[in-house]
This record gives sequence, C-alpha cells and structure tokens, in this order.
Amino acid sequence: MQLLSLLWKKHLLAIIRGGDPEASFRTACVLAEEGVDVMEVSLTGTDSLAVVGRIHAALGDRVVLGSGTVLTRADADGAREAGARFLVTPAMCEGAARGVELGIPTLIGALTPTEVWAASEAGATAVKVFPASAHGPSYIARLREPFPRVPLIPVGGVRADQVGAYLDAGAVAVGVGSPLIGDAADGGDPAALRERARRFRRSLPYGEALP
Repeated sequence: MQLLSLLWKKHLLAIIRGGDPEASFRTACVLAEEGVDVMEVSLTGTDSLAVVGRIHAALGDRVVLGSGTVLTRADADGAREAGARFLVTPAMCEGAARGVELGIPTLIGALTPTEVWAASEAGATAVKVFPASAHGPSYIARLREPFPRVPLIPVGGVRADQVGAYLDAGAVAVGVGSPLIGDAADGGDPAALRERARRFRRSLPYGEALP
C-alpha cells in the first residue's frame, strides 16, 4: 500500500477516538459509507485494538485502516497484529521507531522545525504536525520553506472551513478527529456524523463533484 500517494489523493484522514467500542465500530462503518475511507483508531479509545480488529474483519479493503497514538513498541506490534496497515504517533517515541523497523507506513508527530526534521530523518512516511491549531495554516507554509520535500499532515483542531487553507499551504492531507467525529464514537447520532462527513468532503478539492 502506498499510503502517501493515497493521502495525496484523498486529503483526509479520519481519527476515531471513542469510549464505546460498538459506537466506534459504527462510526467507521458510517465514514466508509460516506467515502471517508482512510482512518485511524486511537489507542487511547476503549478496547481500541479490538475495534481495529473488528473494522479490519468487517470492512477489509473498503478502508485503509491505521492505529493512532502509538507510543510503545508493544503498541506498534499490537496494532499490526490487529490489522492496522499504518501507524500514527503524537511524537518521536519507541512506537515510531518500531513502526519504521517493521516497515509499516508511519506518520510521526512533531511541531517544531527541529522535531519535523528529526521525524523525517527517522523514516516517517509523513510528519504529523500536531497540534495544528496552535499555529494554523500559515505555519504549514512556513515549515514548507525549509522542508519542501517533507510531507506534512496537520492534525488537531482542523475545521472543515480550514481544510482548503491547509492544503493551499502545502499540506498533503489533514487529520481530523473531533471536528469530524463529534460524539459519534461515544454513542452520538450517526446522522449528524454523516452530515459532518459530507461537509468535510465538500471542503476537499474534489468536493464540488460530490452529490
């Protein structure tokens, strides 16, 4: 799987973090139905590895599924065994190093220029700029100046009305958690999730072609 090429095409990575495993699974199903088919399940959610395994078994190749908030080597190993096809970390950590070691596409978290370069040199498939809301789209543009060949994915507080600005600033894609998922992974209204998914898809460069 060429994760980076897919992210360049899709521009949207959904982040599921929930306290209700059944609702988290339903959230993934709704997202897939709405065409949001690149997603990660955060390991900070309840029974997250079981949720990853269930999504993997039920949806298979309909989605590209990863595990997020991977911090330790055990996290990385467990995520791979559960069916994750990529890993996401909040920072440089043992989990990031293990993902690279295993040859799994790994998005490594960073914020400062020093951290961005360290993550890239460590073998990151792309660098997750987190928390993106701390500086906004203009910060991505500034990072692109010294690091034009480092793929950047802003994550953290990205709203639908900001997606275009982040992509225009040079981001490969945006990672979106609560502005997209809301309370769906905790048992919230699936219909509201569908509307948010459609709003985010309409914000993408190909959004005008959607029904």
